[in-house]
Amino acid sequence: MQLVIGRIGRAHGVRGDLFVEPMTDEPDHRYVDGTVLMTSDNTTLTVAASKWHSGRFVVHFQGIDDRTAAEGLRGLTLSLEVDPTELPEDPDEFYDHQLVGLDVVLADGSKVGVISEVIHLPSQDLLSVNREGDTEVLVPFVTEFVPDIDLATKTVTITPPPGLLNELDAIVVRDEEV
Repeated sequence: MQLVIGRIGRAHGVRGDLFVEPMTDEPDHRYVDGTVLMTSDNTTLTVAASKWHSGRFVVHFQGIDDRTAAEGLRGLTLSLEVDPTELPEDPDEFYDHQLVGLDVVLADGSKVGVISEVIHLPSQDLLSVNREGDTEVLVPFVTEFVPDIDLATKTVTITPPPGLLNELDAIVVRDEEV
């Protein structure tokens, strides 16, 4: 099972070091020397060294020895092979593989769709929900809109803002505000 653990940022210096935005609470554990990571373009990178520099995480990968090679990796996400039974210690945290495939419902129990992907963006994560009729809705993965995740029943309850699920709601809200 692949666990997304970071996104590669800009190069740092001229020797191939890269700033990495960790998407894990355990960067010092996940980016140890020799760890093999998969990138979002399906290539593998091996961690040669990692450190904190001025509050930012810097990683050097084997074979990436100059700024040009490093810049070519910018924007890629990094994932790590983990045991599918491994779970986060905090009960309010979830790995992507725990969420993908769960049913998404409203507070009244009506089905919205199924989570197909967790999209990791710099500002916040989004749940990509496939709806009936092959449509997709992106739900901000914040407590305000996703108040309950029940792994036992395989459901995620959402309280979407007006207009997120229904275009007509968005038009009515705009008319009321004007």
